Amino acid sequence: MPRKPHQAPPAYCLHKASGKAVVRINKQDHYIGLYGTPESHAEYERLIAEFRVAQEEHLQQRDAEVAAAGFTLTLSQVLKRYRTFAQGYYVKNGKPTKELVEMRYALRPLRKLYGNTLAREFGPLKLKAVRQHLVDGKELCRRVINHRIMRIKRFFKWAVSEELVPASVSHGLATVSGLRRGKTTAHEAPPVKPVADVWVDAILPYLSPQVAAMVQLQRLTGTRPGEVVIIRACDIDMSGDVWIYQPQDHKTEWRDHSRTIPLGPKAQQVIRPFLSLSTEQCLFSPRAAEEYRNSAKAENRNPNRKTPIYPCELRARERRRAAAKRRKSKRPKRDHYDVDSYGRAIKYAIKRANVDRAKAKLPLVPNWCPLQLRHSRATEVRKQFGIEGAQVTLGHVHANVTEVYAERNLELAITIARKTG
Repeated sequence: MPRKPHQAPPAYCLHKASGKAVVRINKQDHYIGLYGTPESHAEYERLIAEFRVAQEEHLQQRDAEVAAAGFTLTLSQVLKRYRTFAQGYYVKNGKPTKELVEMRYALRPLRKLYGNTLAREFGPLKLKAVRQHLVDGKELCRRVINHRIMRIKRFFKWAVSEELVPASVSHGLATVSGLRRGKTTAHEAPPVKPVADVWVDAILPYLSPQVAAMVQLQRLTGTRPGEVVIIRACDIDMSGDVWIYQPQDHKTEWRDHSRTIPLGPKAQQVIRPFLSLSTEQCLFSPRAAEEYRNSAKAENRNPNRKTPIYPCELRARERRRAAAKRRKSKRPKRDHYDVDSYGRAIKYAIKRANVDRAKAKLPLVPNWCPLQLRHSRATEVRKQFGIEGAQVTLGHVHANVTEVYAERNLELAITIARKTG
C-alpha cells in the first residue's frame, strides 16, 4: 500500500547562505528566487498547487487499491480519513463550524468501542450497542442521543460514497430507528419555553447597554442569538419606515435560504444609539461594554469620601492606568459577542439580580437563555397573527418548524370550547 503523504503543505523558508527562498517537497529542495519577493511567492503558490494535486491523486489511488483488496480498512482508519474530509467540509467563512465539533462527539464512542473492528463488519446490532453505551452514561438526553446516532449513520453514508465500506453497511444501519419517548431509560430534556417579560425586565438594569439592547432587540424581532450578536449598520436597509436587516451569516445559509428581519419603530429606537460606529463594525461590542463598566466603577468610587484627593494619589492613579495599558491582556475583548458570551452575560446578570432580590425578599429570577426570547416572540406573534405570521417572523420555510417555537393559543381553544363544547 502506498505511503500516506503529508497533510500539511511544505513551508516557505529562507536559505540563509544564499538569501533565496526554498521549499522542500518530497525530500527535494526547490529554490524559487530571492526571499520575500513577489516572484518567489508566486512560484511557491504554483509548487504548492501541484503538490496538492499530486497528494489528491495519491489518496485516490490508495482508496482504489483498498477497495480492490475487499474493504480491509478498520473503523479507526476510515475515521481518520473522514476527519480529513470533515475538516475541509464543515467550514464557514474560513472557520470550523459547530457541526465539526458535534461530529467528533458523535464518533468518539464509535472509535472507543469498535476502532479495531473492520468497517465492513459494522452492523445494526453494533450501532445499537453504541447507542446503549450513550444511554448508560446517564449524561445525554434522548434527543441528543438520537442526533448522535444520526451523525454516525451520516459518517457511514460518506464512507459508502468513497467506496471504503460496502453499501450494505449503510443500508443496514438505516433500519435502526431512533429512541422513542417512554420506550427508553434515557432521560428527557425539558422543552424550551418562552420567558415572561417580567423576568426579562428584572435583569435589564444589571446588563451593560450593549447586552441590554441585544435582549430588547431579540425580544422585539425574534431573531436567533447568532443573528443579533453580529448585526452591523451596513447590513440594515434604512430607506423605508421599517428597516430591513439581512444578516451576513445565518443558520440556513448553507441551504441557499435568504434571511430578512424587519425592524419596526421600537427595534429602531433600541439600536439607534449604537449606529455611530463604523458601518463595517458590529453594533454591540464587548470592548465598549468593558469601557462602560470601567467608567461606572470610576464614577461610583468612594461616593461618601470627604477628604480631598491629594496630588500624590492622582499621580498613583495615572501610573496604574498607564501600567494597565502596557499589560497585554490574556484574553483581549473582541469586536463582537458570540452566542456563548451573550448567554454568559445574561446568566451573570440573573445572578446579580437575585442577590438584590433576595435581600428585598422578592421572588428570584429563574434562569433563562437568549433562545427563549425567540420563543416568546413566536408565541406572541402566533397569538395575534396566527401560525403563518409566526412563520414569516422567525424566517422558517416550513410551518411545522414554527410549531416548536410558538406555543399553541390555549385561549382560542377555551373560547371554542365555551361556544361549541
